[in-house]
Amino acid sequence: MDLSPTGRVILGVLAVEPRSGYDIKALTDKSTRFFWAASYGQIYPELKRLSDRGLIEGSDESHGSRKRTVYRITREGRKALAEWLGTPEQVHELRDEGLLKLFFAAAQGNDAVTAAIREKRDAHASALAELREIEPYAQSAERVGPAEVLGYGLAYNEFAIRWCEETLERLNKEN
Repeated sequence: MDLSPTGRVILGVLAVEPRSGYDIKALTDKSTRFFWAASYGQIYPELKRLSDRGLIEGSDESHGSRKRTVYRITREGRKALAEWLGTPEQVHELRDEGLLKLFFAAAQGNDAVTAAIREKRDAHASALAELREIEPYAQSAERVGPAEVLGYGLAYNEFAIRWCEETLERLNKEN
């Protein structure tokens, strides 16, 4: 069964426990956004598509004037998720604006290159600090997966910081 990238995120989240669209977005902002982001503009239309296909079902759990639909994955949704999880990796795409800036910075001179590397290093340091904050939650997860992905994120950001520092040092010696 063909699932959109956002559909995969939603089914994966709902396979753990039922959630509202708002809750799905809040969870992805603290977890998968470090490697696979999803916006409200993607989540809500996809919830409708998945529901129309019978992969999830929503129930009204409004409180007073606050409308709230909580979605649950269906048996068909679990089958679709399992089918996708069983396929080989299809997309491996690195989208890194810092690298894009660095790629083009030479046109602005050496100072722009150095600034782009410093900016990249600082962005990775910030991401690393954020990941360290959520580390206790991932380590306490009752299922295998979140802590392993977090470990990858920690190692990736530590590598990127080290690479930036080494590159700055090398460029400093050359100039």
